[in-house]
Amino acid sequence: MTIGNFDGVHLGHQALIQQTCAIAAREGLIAAAVTFEPHPKAFFTREKTPGKIQGLREKAWALSGLGIQELWILRFRAALAEMSAEAFIRKFLSQSLCAKHIVVGDDFRFGAKRQGDFAMLASAGATNDWQVHQVREVSVDNERISSSTLRDALVQGDLRRAERLMGRPYTICGHVIHGRKLGRGLGFPTLNIPVHDHLVINGVFAVQVKGIGDAMIAGVASLGRRPTIESQGRLLLEVHLFDWSGDAYGRLVEIIFHEKLRDEIHYTSVDVMTQQIERDAQAARHYLNDHVH
Repeated sequence: MTIGNFDGVHLGHQALIQQTCAIAAREGLIAAAVTFEPHPKAFFTREKTPGKIQGLREKAWALSGLGIQELWILRFRAALAEMSAEAFIRKFLSQSLCAKHIVVGDDFRFGAKRQGDFAMLASAGATNDWQVHQVREVSVDNERISSSTLRDALVQGDLRRAERLMGRPYTICGHVIHGRKLGRGLGFPTLNIPVHDHLVINGVFAVQVKGIGDAMIAGVASLGRRPTIESQGRLLLEVHLFDWSGDAYGRLVEIIFHEKLRDEIHYTSVDVMTQQIERDAQAARHYLNDHVH
């Protein structure tokens, strides 16, 4: 098993997961991951809570794709925040999970006041019959990979840097829901996909969509709060697909983000917004035709 927040499931996380899965395969064990929801910082300092890179669904999707067979999601509330490192070892790692191998990063801490570390886990190994493995930090282009650096890349709209840190394009997945049909009335029907309300990324993007038919479909996506249409609206992902029509309601789709075209803005009128959507669609088509094959 491995333990962490795994926000973004970047290359650093993947190093932990690869070692976990390799040990599990060798020893005939289940490859498990333990994560926390919400982020521990959301409990201690709500005003300093880091924005989400991806939602829980994307995290689970990515972990499963890398070989994790069992995912434990611990609700980070007062009981867990106040649990001593010794109690976490005894009650959860030993009694609940029956851990045999534990894989952690070199900066791993756990328990109340971050009392627990690699050395504590290792010293508890004799009593609990487990081995502890430490994975060193991972760097790419001389940059240490972390959720913070990935978050920074996404805030800046730098999807190339984000892809280097993740080892894959940035994606969001979710079920297509019924919307207000405003895009259809403007000549740009969209797939409406609810997302986590505190994602760090927003704007207009050139994308591809997987999950509708056998091949990926090109499109343009808007991820934002639609200030021209609503005041204080929830974050929503809207995707207009090129050269496709049909019913996708209820489908689970994956949106692959290739290029940020611009930030979300407020328009003086729906007509002005419609003209900009047309320009965005053309820009997305050109980018995908030229760069994505």
